Parts: sequence; C-alpha cells; structure tokens
Amino acid sequence: MKRSTNHLGKTLLLTFLLLLTTSFAFTQSSDSTDVFNHFSGAISITNKGISTIPSFTLGKPAAELDLWVGKGNLRFEPIIRISLEGKPWSLIFWWRYKFVENDKFRFRAGAHPALLFKTITAETNGTSQEIIRTYRYLATDLAPTFFLTKNISVGPYYLYSRSLEKDVARNTHYISLTGSFSNIKLFEDLAFSISPQVYYLRLDQQDGFYTTSGFSLRKKDFPFSIAAIINKKIDSQIAGEDFLWNVSLVYSFNKKYVASEMSFINKD
Repeated sequence: MKRSTNHLGKTLLLTFLLLLTTSFAFTQSSDSTDVFNHFSGAISITNKGISTIPSFTLGKPAAELDLWVGKGNLRFEPIIRISLEGKPWSLIFWWRYKFVENDKFRFRAGAHPALLFKTITAETNGTSQEIIRTYRYLATDLAPTFFLTKNISVGPYYLYSRSLEKDVARNTHYISLTGSFSNIKLFEDLAFSISPQVYYLRLDQQDGFYTTSGFSLRKKDFPFSIAAIINKKIDSQIAGEDFLWNVSLVYSFNKKYVASEMSFINKD
C-alpha cells in the first residue's frame, strides 16, 4: 500500500504558479522602487533534472523557476524546482551581495537555506508507504570573476554546504575554475554561449574531480532559448553516474526598472 504524494505536489505547483503571478503583478506597482529596482527570471522545462552534486540530481523531467529581485548590490534569488509529475525537487533561497563590480572584475558572495526533497519507500507496521523526505541545508559561496573581454570571463568559485540531517553527507565543499564565453555570433540574430568548468567536490570523507559545461542558443529579442548541460566524472569516489546531460527549453523575462521613466524596459 502506498500513500499518495499528490497533495504535496499540487500544493507546491500552486505555490510555483502563485509566486510567478504575484511577481509579475508586483512589478507593475508604481511603488515598487521602494522595494527593488531589478526584477528578472526564467522558467525552464528539462528532460532530466541534474545537478553537479550527485545527491541533488533528480534524474527525471522537471520544471524550474528562477527569480532575481534586488535593489543596489543586494539580490534575492529564489529557485523552485519540481518534477513534471508534480512532486517537489528542491527549494533554494539565495541572498547575494556584489562587493565589487567594474569592467575588469566582479566579486560577490552569497548564502542560502535550502530544502531538498526525495521520494522514498518506508515500512510502517508492515505496510509499504511512499513518502517524501525533506533534507535541510545551509550554504554559502564566494565568486570572484575576472573579465578578459566584454564577453569572456574566468574565475574560481567556492561553495560550502552544511546538512542539518545526520543520515546524509553533512559537509559539502565545491571548488571550481569556471570560464564563460558569451554572445558568440552564429548569425546576425543568433548567438551561442558556453560556460566550461572543472571542479573538485568533497562530501565528508569522499571526493572527486569532474568537468561540466553549460550551453545556450539564443535569438535576439526572442524570449525563448535552448540550453544544455553535460557533466563528466574524471576520477571520483562519490556514487553517481559517470556522464550526465540534459536539454532545456527556457523562457526568460529580464527587465530593469528605470525610475526616471517610471516603467519597465527589456534589458538585453
């Protein structure tokens, strides 16, 4: 006998849609400059929800909502992920601050609480039940970036995550060297971007080396784009697939409030 998880999934899906609708509505408020001067986001549908941290990989088709809301150098960046079955995958609530930003260098740091959900089968009084287990995390990251040109950048990245549960890896260290090559013109209105990186991952006493790359194909002044991720294990003690990939359809809404005009404009 299995206990249904549809109620939780429907509740999370409703929250997903409510947050998105409320965000759009809020940006139209004439008083919104008192709260923030930047609002943007993206909705993506992917054939396989993957993560560079193996324990966070869903492995099934999923939807993701990313929002960026901020004022000045401080931004709130919530991420809501659900499977296309309607079950929750993860909720991440990043707060990030830009300490330095100019044409040559940027440095930001962030912190977040997060919830990761996993569907497991449990035995209760001899009865098999399907339940959704929640794992709680706290994390922080550091991200210096050096701009070699307007569209080429490189930099190290460090993330530390601490699990509040005792039956999973408690301490996660993620260290990477990341490059970004953006706005590579294929045709007049079509651009390609790639973000390769190599990284070291340590989960308590287990560790490993990996390589990963993100790709995107975007048409100018068109809200939809195609994105893909590949992740390859180089040498690792950590359980997980040797090679992961996915493809996503992404709808982006990227707007910035201009106080002098009292309106929102599209930002490239």
